[in-house]
Amino acid sequence: MKTRIAVLAVAAALGATATAADAATLKISCASGLDGQLCRQATAQWAKNTGNEVEVVTTPTDSNALLALYQQILASGSDKIDVLMIDVVWPGILANHLIDLRPYTGGAEKQHFASMVANNTVGGKLVAMPWFTDAGLLYYRKDLLDKYKLKPPTTWEELTAAAKTVQDAERAAGNDKLWGYVWQGRAYEGLSCAALEWVASHNGGTVVDATGKVTINNANAARALSTAASWVGTITPKAVLNYGEEEARGVFQAGNAVFMRNWPYAWSLLQKPDSTVRGKVGVMPLPRGGAAGRNAATLGGWQLGVSRYSKNPKLAAELVAYMTSAEVQKMRAIKGSFNPTIPALYQDAEIIKANPFMATLSSTFSSAVPRPSAVSGAKYNQVSNQFWNASHDVLSGKSDAKSALARLEFSLKRLAPAGNWK
Repeated sequence: MKTRIAVLAVAAALGATATAADAATLKISCASGLDGQLCRQATAQWAKNTGNEVEVVTTPTDSNALLALYQQILASGSDKIDVLMIDVVWPGILANHLIDLRPYTGGAEKQHFASMVANNTVGGKLVAMPWFTDAGLLYYRKDLLDKYKLKPPTTWEELTAAAKTVQDAERAAGNDKLWGYVWQGRAYEGLSCAALEWVASHNGGTVVDATGKVTINNANAARALSTAASWVGTITPKAVLNYGEEEARGVFQAGNAVFMRNWPYAWSLLQKPDSTVRGKVGVMPLPRGGAAGRNAATLGGWQLGVSRYSKNPKLAAELVAYMTSAEVQKMRAIKGSFNPTIPALYQDAEIIKANPFMATLSSTFSSAVPRPSAVSGAKYNQVSNQFWNASHDVLSGKSDAKSALARLEFSLKRLAPAGNWK
């Protein structure tokens, strides 16, 4: 109900401003917070450079609500938004409503990570340009690990032990608010990302493989979810079951967690002058699932696409070209820790000075684990919804992992009989 209300409210606001638009004015959807501030800065510069006008439309922060809003607007053939900020898993869902950008790029897409360009190419059409990339990272308190002579963990088992050691010792010393590990546990897309990392790191696959086969019901995946469930109430607060990115960051930035799973954007916020943990934080790849496991970070990131219903598609494509350029990506990396999608920028001295982890963890971003959005296409949202709900059931104790994954397998196979996701 809250999502529906949010969608209707934003749609109403868009309708109220529609009559003010003219042929030289474009509307672009941007996030709120620091992301939105940097988006406004870049669009203002483009407007100044070109003599056109750009109206920034602030959209829902919840990705599920944002997708619902887009689907509502695009299904009606509305021109209310010209340039859309698109999650990495949405190109297949929204492709029919987006123009092919390739005729307008001048080959600029060749400068970006090839995997992201491929992700944004649907049916031979480049439906979106990469804007910034993401991958799950492990943030940790360097000062606390040093205090207890602990090394940064390389496996989930090591993280569990280190988190408990520091948590117990600090609480005994009077810091009763400290928790060992915080992450995204609410039943939403963020949990799908975290759970995919747990599963993939234990060699449990990617829910649905590249051929369309449902692979989630296996012993390694069950072990991964059971391990995560064991954290809740021990090294992780039970409230994590309602945490998104910002809730986890709030706890960690207040100095009340030893470890945190989050995206790169958190780095610049953790280093602000008023941050309790400024100068005390390290960043590393997420742990492996045991000695035989692997480091696995879910591929995230956002793209910019142009609505096929825009009255100014060429102008909108030019705005996208500017917003995804090396110039703008560098600015966003320095000011907001947004990871570039242009490999050459990972050698830029100014970017590395602002974000040291971008140099040491560049391979984490280039080899991140994709969600099964390409193979499941328009049905990805249903796949993810069922995956996060099954994961949440295990984390909350409503179900054991083996039973939850068996039900998930049955449900996903009903979505795609014989592996046919069309």
